[in-house]
Amino acid sequence: MKKISLIIPCYNEEESIPLFYRETTNVLKKLEEYSYEMVFVNDGSTDNTLDVLTGLAEMDDHVKYLHFSRNFGKEAAMYAGFCNVSGDYVAVMDADLQDPPSLLPQMLNILETEEYDSVATRRVSRDGEPPIRSFFARKFYQIINRISDADIVDGARDFRLMKREMVNVIVAMKEANRFSKGIFGWIGFKTYWLPYKNVERVAGETKWSFWKLFRYAVDGIINFSQTPLSIASWGGILLTFCSFIILILIIIRKLMFGDAVDGWASLVCIIIFIGGIQLFCLGIIGQYIAKIYLETKRRPHYIIAKTNIDDAKRAE
Repeated sequence: MKKISLIIPCYNEEESIPLFYRETTNVLKKLEEYSYEMVFVNDGSTDNTLDVLTGLAEMDDHVKYLHFSRNFGKEAAMYAGFCNVSGDYVAVMDADLQDPPSLLPQMLNILETEEYDSVATRRVSRDGEPPIRSFFARKFYQIINRISDADIVDGARDFRLMKREMVNVIVAMKEANRFSKGIFGWIGFKTYWLPYKNVERVAGETKWSFWKLFRYAVDGIINFSQTPLSIASWGGILLTFCSFIILILIIIRKLMFGDAVDGWASLVCIIIFIGGIQLFCLGIIGQYIAKIYLETKRRPHYIIAKTNIDDAKRAE
């Protein structure tokens, strides 16, 4: 009997979890040929999320939970789930029901009947999302697909169902700076993209502010592309060439007209511009050095303080 494992990262989702559990259980019980488990990863929630999870676990043996010692972020929560699930098929889902559980049977059927290693979902609409966020999201997908080896479809969600072989490869990638959407695309398994219309949260508020999404996008670009470093290098070469040309023109002007400079305003502007470019390039280099620094520390991605999984990997 094959097993389906669901990984559900949670951060302050006490209102959403009961609704998610009820709807998802109804779907999974209809898949009579499969056993299942729901692994909730409590990412250092400050509300009553842990109490809700322990209550569900006492009531239903299919419910497992991993409670972090603090907030480590969604990427760490997903990785902890991958390290501690036992299913033949593994799915990542959000607790707010923006990832419809009703799609699971269709996703499972595709994996069973066609030659795909994973079925991933993508939103074909962004109804209910602020227009400016939608605009920048689309631009992010366009940019990262052009400058990196990661294949990320516009509107891609973390919600996907994968075969065990793909999960094992994801677990083997132990990099500290994780960007799962990029990892899913980089490892190269055959993926079927399942479109669906955007679904709003059933309860609570989103934990992703515009600033957090922007930082997440920057991390994704840095983790999967060297293009920013190339921009800094070629920008330096271009400015050096321009400076050399301007220097020659100033010398010629001095020899011909005797006056090299008409005023100081243009000079100050040039100095500020060049200084800004230099700081920008140093910032790019600094981001990569910071990533290297974090990788060399080899700290665990997460620390589990409490769980009902007997042989859980508590720190990986």
